[in-house]
Amino acid sequence: MSVAVGMISGLLMGVVFGFALEKSRVFEPGMIVGQMQLRNWIMLKVFLSAVATGAVALAVLNGFGFVKLQPKAALYAADIVGGLILGAGIALAGACPGTTLAQIGVGYRDAIFTLLGGLVGAVVFSYAQPWLAKSLIGTGPKLIFTDLAGIPYWQGALALAAAIVIILMVIEKLRPWREDLGADVDGNGSEKGPLPRSRLAPAE
Repeated sequence: MSVAVGMISGLLMGVVFGFALEKSRVFEPGMIVGQMQLRNWIMLKVFLSAVATGAVALAVLNGFGFVKLQPKAALYAADIVGGLILGAGIALAGACPGTTLAQIGVGYRDAIFTLLGGLVGAVVFSYAQPWLAKSLIGTGPKLIFTDLAGIPYWQGALALAAAIVIILMVIEKLRPWREDLGADVDGNGSEKGPLPRSRLAPAE
């Protein structure tokens, strides 16, 4: 694949992703913080749906030999520490790396500072990475769960997708998505009370 084709396909996929993100309302700060506070479950539903869709796509592509799996090393310490730091940042900012640009696009001024903080963090990490690789990140085995189970990847991926669909059906039965949207379709306004609108209101 040429660089131009890769850039165009990446741009098109980004447009589709952004459109889906806006329609699902997952970019809303109230939706993100609400998920962290376990007040609504739309964010988890969307992410699990994406995992299930990706598993089916990879099962088909890998099963027919169109793509070859390139697993990353399992870095348990880095994943745990990094996940906790990322989760704390998402809860405080009401945004994650995938939603910041969408928030800026619809007028959330706070998201500009989130974007700047993310860029600074990326630069700091690039300088700290050599030290982290020796002290924290290190190396780890490249694991594929289907190899541990002794089955072809496509079978395991389809089984994972089916399990996620069942989980989604149970969650939706317990917490319908329409109730979690809130009165303003922004994830605020649950039984525990809305988040302060002064902080979340988009720019006029």
